[in-house]
Amino acid sequence: MKLLRRLLIQSHRYLGIALCLLAIMWFASGFVMMYAGGLPRLSPELRLERMPDVDLSKVRLSPAEAVERLGDDPAGERVMLLTVLGRPAYRIGGTTVFADTGDTLEPLSLAQSRTIASRFLRLAADRVSAGVTITSADQWTLEQRGLPLHKFIVDDGNGTEIYVQPRSGEIVTLTTKKSRLLAWMGTIPHWMYFTALRLNQPLWYRIVVWTSGAVCVLAALGLALTVTQFRKTRPFRLAAAIPYSGAMRWHYVTGAVFGVFTLTWAFSGLISMEPFEWTNARGLDVRRDVFTGGPLDLSRFPAMNADRWNSLLGGRAIREVEFTRIQDGHYYVVRQAPQAAAVAKQRERLHQPYYVTGRAEAGRVLVDADTLAIRHEPFSADALVARLRAEVPDVPVVESTLLADYDSYYYSRGRLTPLPVLRVKFADPAETWVYVDPEMSQVLAQVNRLNRVERWVYNGLHSLDFAFWYNKRPLWDIVMIVLLAGGLTSSVLGMVMGIRRLRRGAKGLATWADVAPEGQHGPAVTGAVQRTTTAR
Repeated sequence: MKLLRRLLIQSHRYLGIALCLLAIMWFASGFVMMYAGGLPRLSPELRLERMPDVDLSKVRLSPAEAVERLGDDPAGERVMLLTVLGRPAYRIGGTTVFADTGDTLEPLSLAQSRTIASRFLRLAADRVSAGVTITSADQWTLEQRGLPLHKFIVDDGNGTEIYVQPRSGEIVTLTTKKSRLLAWMGTIPHWMYFTALRLNQPLWYRIVVWTSGAVCVLAALGLALTVTQFRKTRPFRLAAAIPYSGAMRWHYVTGAVFGVFTLTWAFSGLISMEPFEWTNARGLDVRRDVFTGGPLDLSRFPAMNADRWNSLLGGRAIREVEFTRIQDGHYYVVRQAPQAAAVAKQRERLHQPYYVTGRAEAGRVLVDADTLAIRHEPFSADALVARLRAEVPDVPVVESTLLADYDSYYYSRGRLTPLPVLRVKFADPAETWVYVDPEMSQVLAQVNRLNRVERWVYNGLHSLDFAFWYNKRPLWDIVMIVLLAGGLTSSVLGMVMGIRRLRRGAKGLATWADVAPEGQHGPAVTGAVQRTTTAR
């Protein structure tokens, strides 16, 4: 028993010395992650609000004619109408064709990208720097594809930096001094999203997995020691039952109280990395075009008549048009400027790197391409279920429910994912649930049994995301802050004691060097040093 106890103490001590700074970093950044999680990014709402209006009177080509100018088959690519450099243009996949002349957009110069950036920010061009071309990802473009990018620094008092994609003229990322600072205090250390490390995906993955696993072991050892080191006294006195004093005593107490949460947080963080690909079991194979009825036929969309569209939309300007096929019909998805309330909310979020998982819904209008009539009603739930049944005829549907509110598996922190949503449960071996947007007739999410287990193991344990208190703010905030503060205190105390231990070890080595004659390092001298160190 003494040997086991000694092994536990030594293992916890030296593993703690190695990992204490990492644990402190995770706990400290956790406070920031509660309110500013994620890297800075451009939200769909802010992007739409800042986009220029499309001048339909300048559109000369239909989408089919624009595709003919490319000479390539764009099957499967999204086709959009928007404004680029003050001109209406079709964006077909990654290529842009101007709708007034049919010319293809050439990669933008820095000066042209600067003009786009200044118009987006609604600032004079002289307040936007000359810009640089980045050919490799930096800290704020780690998740961006399609390099190179043009980067500009803005003189607006907020330390804004903006990135333009020169091949498309699209604003892809926007950061501010505040959002970058919050990211450095929260997301970057918490996820170890340091540029050099994150660009080496295999190395980053291994480091996160192995360090998370090591902290799990450290916490488990600490919990074991709270039991093995606890003294049974008669009569029982808690003060006498804890065999430590000073910083060690407080480390023992905070570890006993908050150690379980340290373990569950480290474990759920490990699970989020999906080691051994344990959640990769396939559910139903539902094709993305199950609700379209076939490929997009651009010939069904004539050139847009400005007067007719102005009458249809009541004079409201168009920011973007997407051409799509839904349940055998062809539709214009028209996106207009968001309402004032949505714009104000996004302006507040401009300086906060929140995840935005939903779409910009406020200004969206669905227009039938054949009748040019606005569709106000969602697609029938029965029709959606029928198409799913036809897609997987051998798998029975257990339940289909139209949800007016989020359930435990379909939701977002900002409550921005579309509602209502149709949830369809299947009786396949993976117990797949499919969530469908009845307004757009699109699959929004698909989760199987293991995905649902991961939701509770990760979101439940890591964020304490349980409906009975997560939606009762500030109760959740108070509990999380207390638990994070307890874990941080225990880790800081462990670091302090670890530093003391290392200092004593360094003094012992110095004493050993003084005692031992030159060239003599025998057992007798080693024993003398050990006795001297022990006495100290």
